[in-house]
Amino acid sequence: MELEGLVLRGRTFDPIEGRVVVDDGEIVAIEETETDSDAIICPAFVNAHTHIGDSIAKEAGAGLSLDDLVAPPDGLKHRLLRAASTEEKVEAMRRSLRFMERSGTARTIEFREGGVEGVRAIREALDGLDIEATVLGRETVDAMEAGDGFGASGARDDDFAERRAATRAANKPFGIHAGERDSHDLSPALDLDPTFLVHVVHPEPHHLDRIEREGVPVVVCPRSNLVTGVGTPPIADLCDRTTVALGTDNVMLNSPSMFREMEFATKVGDVPAEEVLRMATIHGAELVDRNCGLIETGRDAKLLVLDGDSDNLAGARDPVRAVVRRAGVADVERVVL
Repeated sequence: MELEGLVLRGRTFDPIEGRVVVDDGEIVAIEETETDSDAIICPAFVNAHTHIGDSIAKEAGAGLSLDDLVAPPDGLKHRLLRAASTEEKVEAMRRSLRFMERSGTARTIEFREGGVEGVRAIREALDGLDIEATVLGRETVDAMEAGDGFGASGARDDDFAERRAATRAANKPFGIHAGERDSHDLSPALDLDPTFLVHVVHPEPHHLDRIEREGVPVVVCPRSNLVTGVGTPPIADLCDRTTVALGTDNVMLNSPSMFREMEFATKVGDVPAEEVLRMATIHGAELVDRNCGLIETGRDAKLLVLDGDSDNLAGARDPVRAVVRRAGVADVERVVL
């Protein structure tokens, strides 16, 4: 398979006119040559933090606080998840996953509620789709063992030491929410030696120093943080300190569109478009050790083809800024997963 157009190549997304040659799911060549195509070819996205089970309750809980919305065990979303049947949850998750697939997401890193049954439910929802998921089980060691790792709610909610040790022994990733509503749970979260932190809206200078010193990646979800009223993360400061990836968080609160998340992040976070595109692609892939997120030879061919002559993108002088700040689902011409 060959894809022609303006190729956003490598970690700096250098725009070159040419083609990407794919064989057996791998990028085998990137050739500079004149083409007649208006397409813009970029890496497919990695959504680094989702709660897709929330698909059963989109836009529920308007006006509620963060704790009332999502805090375990009795936040609104947890009550709604308990009340829904497995069939309802699977179908709702499948619809969100289909939307993500159509809009260019190759992989999601999912914090999956519901223990072992929750892990099984999202596996069922994924069946037959091209989008892939790193499923981080929650609540129990059994859920971690059934999934691809463990996704902790937050250090103020419980003592996760035993589950962290079990996850480490299984050589699987351990992610944890931290610093979302205040700074108080950041140090305890860092004490667990996590694979990555999620949110980090309220770090103190000593937290930033420690994140940098210990090389702990951070996933930011700025639209979610704004909706829940906790503020927005210091994205530029975090990018100066560590690897930062981008996630859309709860489907209850936001569409799982990486286009919308990128646009919001670059406009509120004072971060260059090139860095935001890395946050949405290679940085998420590297969190969970996947060989996608870049257009380079030897990488998995997870690619997004945009119509550069769409009414929205025609005339763009900077293709990377155009992808990050204005592209959307309507501009998608093809997704290769």
